[in-house]
Amino acid sequence: MKTNRLLLVCCGMLVGCVPRIEVAAPKEPITINMNVKIEHEIHIKVDKDVEALLKNQSNLF
Repeated sequence: MKTNRLLLVCCGMLVGCVPRIEVAAPKEPITINMNVKIEHEIHIKVDKDVEALLKNQSNLF
């Protein structure tokens, strides 16, 4: 009888030592700050005839 009580007390103590994982939503919204700077350059190579046409008629584009 004494061993049963001791075993019961030991099991009760071990149950209290079991780790607990809790998943909860944050109280404040998640903020993602993305500072992105995009720079680009476009290089166009054209024939001399097309280049002359663009110079003469600048209102094409």
